[in-house]
Amino acid sequence: MLQKIYDWIDDRIDVTPIWRDIADHEVPEHVNPAHHFSAFVYCFGGLTFFVVVIQILSGMFLTMYYVPDIENAWKSVYYLQTEVAHGQIVRGMHHWGASVVIVMLLLHTLRVFFQGAYKKPRELNWMVGVLLFFVMLGLGFTGYLLPWDNKAYFATQVGLEIAEQVPFIGTQLKTLLAGDPSIVGAQTLTRFFAIHVFFLPAALFGLLAAHFILIRRQGISGPL
Repeated sequence: MLQKIYDWIDDRIDVTPIWRDIADHEVPEHVNPAHHFSAFVYCFGGLTFFVVVIQILSGMFLTMYYVPDIENAWKSVYYLQTEVAHGQIVRGMHHWGASVVIVMLLLHTLRVFFQGAYKKPRELNWMVGVLLFFVMLGLGFTGYLLPWDNKAYFATQVGLEIAEQVPFIGTQLKTLLAGDPSIVGAQTLTRFFAIHVFFLPAALFGLLAAHFILIRRQGISGPL
């Protein structure tokens, strides 16, 4: 049955060459841990992507229960953790995954830097990777406020004060993030939620697509 469905689709849009191009792509010997134990460092990028996928899937689950207003935000998180089946596990995955993905990104970035993989012809992919790093930091920062507890509230205040110190655009940046520059309140929570769930993920998907396309075109960098 599945074969017939596949053949019907393949007859019309010829999908076989597409997945064969992906599946038959050869991995260079120097990045295969089975041949070289030191090749494990080349896995940091793939492991980072794996954690990102977990963050996306767990985040989609969390948004089905989260209510982004100051009256119900904390209550919705509490309900998720205490009443929803496996809610505490999924929230825990998302919470700790936010830290793990930053660690993995840092390890991947250090591997690329110390092995000189940012040099010609991969300068553009290095810049895309740096932008990805900042997007992930932004996701961590905006997500921190969403539980709307004391730790999140005061940590966000500190973060906004740091943003205000940016030369020339600090005040405008704080207003853009907080909505009301004088207080962390309802507007701040709504904006952080929108940035965390819509704007930054859109940037993340676009940059990831560019990152993977460049890797396929240029190949994986060789060892030192």
